[in-house]
Amino acid sequence: MLLLIQYTLIFASVLLLVALGGCISEHSGIINLGLEGIMVVGALGGALVMRNFYTLPPALMVILALLAAALLGMLYSCLLGVASIHFKADQTLVGTAMNLLATAACTVFVKAINTAANPDDHSSEIEYVAGRKMFIVNINGFEFNWFMLVAIIAVVLVYIFLYKNKLGLRLMACGEHPQAADSVGISVVKMRWTGVLISGALAGLGGLCYILAGVSLWKFENGVAGFGFLALAVMIFGQWKPGRIAVAALIFGLFRALSNTYVGFPFLKALNIPSNVYNMMPYIVCLIVLAFASKNSAAPKAEGIPYDKGQR
Repeated sequence: MLLLIQYTLIFASVLLLVALGGCISEHSGIINLGLEGIMVVGALGGALVMRNFYTLPPALMVILALLAAALLGMLYSCLLGVASIHFKADQTLVGTAMNLLATAACTVFVKAINTAANPDDHSSEIEYVAGRKMFIVNINGFEFNWFMLVAIIAVVLVYIFLYKNKLGLRLMACGEHPQAADSVGISVVKMRWTGVLISGALAGLGGLCYILAGVSLWKFENGVAGFGFLALAVMIFGQWKPGRIAVAALIFGLFRALSNTYVGFPFLKALNIPSNVYNMMPYIVCLIVLAFASKNSAAPKAEGIPYDKGQR
C-alpha cells in the first residue's frame, strides 16, 4: 500500500505540472499539444545537470536541475509561440510536429554526446543515479520526492496567478475574448506569449519529474509514454481549473501507479488479469473520461483561434 501511495503521488505530480502548463496556455488562447515533446526536452536538460553536476551540494544541484528543465522547456515552447502567434499556423499541427521532433532530436543529441565521450557508445541513455538520490528523501520506507512539494506549490501559484493576479486575469481575458481585451489596451500577443512560456516551463519540469519516477537511467528514444496526452485529459477532466486538475491528477496517477504495483496486492494478482491490461488502464480511463467530460467542456472560448485584430 505504501508503494502504491508513493507511485500515485509521483505520477500525479507529473500529470499535475504538465496539465497546469496546458491549462495556462489554453487560458491565453493557445492549444499546446506539444506538451509531450516539451517534457522530453525538459527531461534532457535536467538529466544532463544530474549527470554532470552531482558533486555539487544537493540543494544547489536540485535547483540547477529544476532551472535547466524549466528553461529548456520554455525555449522549446518558443516554436509553438512563433508558429501559432506570429505565423497563425494550425496549433494542432504545430504541437504534433513538436512531439515528433523532440524525441528524435533528443535521441540524436544524446547519442552524439555519448559517442563523443566513448566512441563505442552509441546509446541514447543518460545515467543519473547520484543526481536522482538528491531528489529523494527516505521517510520510514516511503520515498518522498521533492517534486511532490513542487507540484503542490505549483497548484497554489497557478491558482493565485489566474484568479488573484492582474496579469493572470488579463491572460484569461485573451483566451475568452481577445478582441475585447485588445480594445481596453491589453496586448494579446504578450499575454499569449506569457501563457506559452509558462506552459513550457511547467511541462519541462513535468518531464524531469517523469524520468525521476522510478529509474536512474533513461533512454530518450522511449519518450515519456504518452504522459503529455494524459495530462491534457487531466486538464479537460479538471475543467481548466487548478483545484479540479489536482484531483483529476490524483485519480489518473492512481490508475497509472496500479500498473507498477498490482503484484503487491494478492486480490488483484488472484484475478489473473494480464499485466498489459494494467498498463493500458490509465489510457482506457483517459478515453472514457474524455468521452463524458468533453460534453460539458468549459474550455476558453477563443482557444485555438489565431488572433486577428480586425475581427470583431
